[in-house]
Amino acid sequence: MIFVHQPPGPNAWPGTLVERRMLEPDEPIPPGSLWIDLVSPTREEDAKVERFLGIEVPTREDQADIEPSELLYAEHGARYLTARMLCRADEADPILTPVSFIVKDSTLITVRYEQPRAFQMFAHKVSRVSGLGKSGEEVLAGLLETILDRSADILQLAGERVDSLSNSIFATNTDPGRRNAEYQSQLRALGKTGDLISKQRESLVSIERMLLFVTADYRAAKVEKELRDKMRTVLRDLQSLEEHATFQANKIQFLLDATLGLVNLEQNNIIKLFSVMAVVFMPPTLIASIYGMNFRHIPELNWEAGYPLALLLMVFAAVMPYFFFRWKRWL
Repeated sequence: MIFVHQPPGPNAWPGTLVERRMLEPDEPIPPGSLWIDLVSPTREEDAKVERFLGIEVPTREDQADIEPSELLYAEHGARYLTARMLCRADEADPILTPVSFIVKDSTLITVRYEQPRAFQMFAHKVSRVSGLGKSGEEVLAGLLETILDRSADILQLAGERVDSLSNSIFATNTDPGRRNAEYQSQLRALGKTGDLISKQRESLVSIERMLLFVTADYRAAKVEKELRDKMRTVLRDLQSLEEHATFQANKIQFLLDATLGLVNLEQNNIIKLFSVMAVVFMPPTLIASIYGMNFRHIPELNWEAGYPLALLLMVFAAVMPYFFFRWKRWL
């Protein structure tokens, strides 16, 4: 699918800032388009854009490359930038998807195979606020700002989840059976939240690498100061988000360690209980074993009070270790 964003035509609704529409397979790309958004494009759609701008659209295999020189480069008057973006952040299985940004003349081309929420947010915003701008560079800057806004929302949501999990982990609960079930669910929730934060941080790192390439290229090309300042502001905002994501990742690790420590304490309490029970019943078992031996001459067997005395001795031998442990505060 090819979505085209361009200044409104003469037949547009009054007050319309940007006209957004999907091109039909046989419809040419209109001149003056500021943003061409390729969503899961076919080979024919790639060829249409290549003919229109004289560039080569990267394929999905090209986007999967991990070498920076294959993701960030300039060629034939166009700047090619590829970053990994977080997608499906609100679902149970968030993923990272590569997105390519190509700036040629006054047009921005984006190539993607998923639906990051930031693209929908930006398309909605430019249609009602201030338009796309005057060039593809300004469209790119605005789109990156929206991507960072979305990243901040994701990190804020993850932070709220972490705070809620922290409160539940350290809450007092006297029911051991319920505690064990809660620890299992909390460990799963911490793992999912940690995975979300890790993927978001990885996305921010890839976007930062892209911004560093762009700002360096702007200095060499002597781009107008306003646009350079805007990109530097975006870069500073991104770096602050990276620091926040790192802090949240460290907090997740702390909570994981704390939860595992509490689980170990629960296990130690169970083992201690069994150890105390073994020590309490060991002396009575020894006494019962002695008088249960099948030797012919055991003098105490002939005592009339032997049986009650043996019972009293076993009770005494069981009670004394219990009070000793209580005195030592081991129970």
